[in-house]
Amino acid sequence: MPRPSPSVVGPDGPVTWLGANFWSRAGGPLMWRSYDTALVREELAVLARHGLTMTRSFFYWPDMMPTPTTLDEEQCAHYADFLDAHVEAGMTTIPTFLVGHMSGENWDPVWRAGRDLYTDVWMVGRQAWYVATLTARYAAHPAVAGWLISNEMPIYGGEGRRDDVEAWARLMVHAVRAGGGDQPVSIGDGAWGIEQTGHDNGYSTVDLGRFVDFTGPHVYRMESDQVRQHLKAAWVCELAAVRGRPVVMEEFGLSSDFVSPTGAAAYYRQLLHTTLLAGATGWIAWNNTDYDTVLGQRPYAHHPFELHFGITTSDGEPKPPLLELERFAATLREIDLPRCSRAPAQAALVVPSHLAADYPFTTEEERALIVRTGEQAYVAAREADLPVGVVREQTDGGLPGGYDLYLLPSVKQLCGPSWVQLVELAAAGATVYASYCAGESPVQRGPWWIRTEELFGVRRELAYGLVDPIDDDEVVLTFEADLGSLHTGDVLRFRVAGNAEGRAYLPVTVLLATVVARDAHGRPAVVVKDHGPGRAVLCTYPLEYLASAQGRVNPEDTWRLYDALATVAGVERPVRVPDDPRVLVDRLVQGDGREVVVLVSEHAQAVSVTPEVADGRLEQLDGSPVEAVDLEPYGTVVLRRRR
Repeated sequence: MPRPSPSVVGPDGPVTWLGANFWSRAGGPLMWRSYDTALVREELAVLARHGLTMTRSFFYWPDMMPTPTTLDEEQCAHYADFLDAHVEAGMTTIPTFLVGHMSGENWDPVWRAGRDLYTDVWMVGRQAWYVATLTARYAAHPAVAGWLISNEMPIYGGEGRRDDVEAWARLMVHAVRAGGGDQPVSIGDGAWGIEQTGHDNGYSTVDLGRFVDFTGPHVYRMESDQVRQHLKAAWVCELAAVRGRPVVMEEFGLSSDFVSPTGAAAYYRQLLHTTLLAGATGWIAWNNTDYDTVLGQRPYAHHPFELHFGITTSDGEPKPPLLELERFAATLREIDLPRCSRAPAQAALVVPSHLAADYPFTTEEERALIVRTGEQAYVAAREADLPVGVVREQTDGGLPGGYDLYLLPSVKQLCGPSWVQLVELAAAGATVYASYCAGESPVQRGPWWIRTEELFGVRRELAYGLVDPIDDDEVVLTFEADLGSLHTGDVLRFRVAGNAEGRAYLPVTVLLATVVARDAHGRPAVVVKDHGPGRAVLCTYPLEYLASAQGRVNPEDTWRLYDALATVAGVERPVRVPDDPRVLVDRLVQGDGREVVVLVSEHAQAVSVTPEVADGRLEQLDGSPVEAVDLEPYGTVVLRRRR
């Protein structure tokens, strides 16, 4: 099945944004007060020399709108010069209107007086006037590539009711259009809503997707596992892809106070390439420069690590992240990204509708678990070089058809009609995999599953109100029958973690199925029931949940099970590094008989690998043949496969 990766469409067709969020080092958020036209041009020239083509820029709201009915004309003139400087540098920019939050502090226009930004009619009207008026001033300027309504509005304006937030956001987008802005527009909220986190802050990407032109994740999350950290932004991209909207990495980056120079380069390298493979078609780093020149200015005075998110130093020298962006820019040009699309997926990673549908009496704790176990399954699939389509269950049930493999990792909740459909999908030839999970909440603890006997051929042997705890420190699964690439006698091992609710297994009696693996106590652990041309595979242990509850765990053996499932299901993986889960492989299709192949190393040391190519050959982007591939620590290599 297709895995969409649409580009943002500008007035002249699809565009690829690669740039940086921009405040001049002369002033930071206060740059428009003491605007230094020569320095701004110098700063833009550095970015352009390193292959960046655009910026995201900001109207600092307290300064730009000093009264409810006026704009600061001097600062508006400074912004017009800023746009001219972009044209001179061969760059474009995305203006951001409602900037009341920045880098660890919120600022209000002096006249706001505590009015609610979403529901106070007068206040909403003032925002709409401000957006429309600024748009009218600059919409015809060739440097303007798009528009963003806010900067991380959930932090500044606060969380809200979904209906209120949607109405406010729709009015702001209408204000852009009323001001003559026909460029792409989005909200700038960060994509931190219920569909990405399980927490409902009012900013639903599904709701907003009805009227924005792209979705823009802001990703700064921290982790306890290196591989999850490197793939986290990619997982967010997968979850942010709603309603066919392009995904632009609107903000990402790191403070060099938090990481070594080599670690900063590795993080940028990994994020850029893994989000490319996850469907992103735009990247805007946070941010263009360090701010040692305004050390005593808020917010930097009290958040000093915010001084050093720059991709250049305060002297304008490139830092390792800018050099990674420069290399990535060259790659995007060589592969001609607008002509590429993600390779189709034969495997579906199912996201239960309980994450985003906000069903009654579904807790945030339960929704967050769906995100965590899904992310860990995504990591394991990538380690198995298994391209997955991240698919959402429909509200009240229903799954997309057409996949050869369905993965339901550590799933507690799925709607009733979907369980019935899984039987039908297996009977039609698909391989359906589910692993048991009781969930982390004591409320209605247990699997919300139906048709278990029909689908998996087992009877659940549960005592009401109790879980069957995993008492071992390690789950050991020994195979007594072949399952794809796993053979009789193979052993998989999983460290145990999680809370007292979730750290549990499912006791079953096997009725009409085959036990292919047992645990260390002889209990059925992996069970297969044939359904004509297809099959259902049950794992009685929550493997993905156990791993998600741990740090420094990946790669763990779930990837070997997924590899076996892909083999059983007949999922094609034309290019693989089959015995090394620390080298991830995926493809982009160019449509001319060639494919772009990206290898991403999760090795902390340099390695050399020889990919297995099922059909055709690998070659460098310049056409020279490839056999062994050398990867630097946490390195990436981009090749072509010619069939």
